[in-house]
Amino acid sequence: MGDLILVRHGETEWSRDGKHTGRTDVSLTPVGEAAAAALAPVLARRDITAVFTSPARRAVTTAALAGLDNAKPDPELWEWDYGGYEGLTTAQIREQRPGWYLWRDGVIPGDAEHPGETVAQVGQRVDRVLGRVTPLLDDGDVAGRLFRLDTGTISTLESEHDEPVISSWNVPPRT
Repeated sequence: MGDLILVRHGETEWSRDGKHTGRTDVSLTPVGEAAAAALAPVLARRDITAVFTSPARRAVTTAALAGLDNAKPDPELWEWDYGGYEGLTTAQIREQRPGWYLWRDGVIPGDAEHPGETVAQVGQRVDRVLGRVTPLLDDGDVAGRLFRLDTGTISTLESEHDEPVISSWNVPPRT
């Protein structure tokens, strides 16, 4: 059985500055492009049978720079829709909502392009993606971008005793 490999997009100005970036299509910085390209040698050693990516330019560009040329954009892999918190830092949100915590308190609705998502809605998207990629693991590794991950890193999910486990998380490329 193959591994499910999660690759987070390289650095953007917003991720560098700690801004919540969901549906806003922010490009990679030069540092982000370099980090994405640095993943290529690591990923080239893997037997990757399928690659799925968010349709966001930052994710598609990261996949290409990382050597994952066959990446298929999947709209269910967009990052969390932060609604009215899109583009704000946690500190800015806490000025309005002291003690705010995304996983507990969620987001407020935004405009038509950023209506916001609940934790349950994000979880349902993740479950649908996992349902589609899990059968592919019989043929080899599957790469994608999903969940909270640091930029320019690799995370690996494997099986142990027929149960899914996280075997590595946010591993930077070694140069």
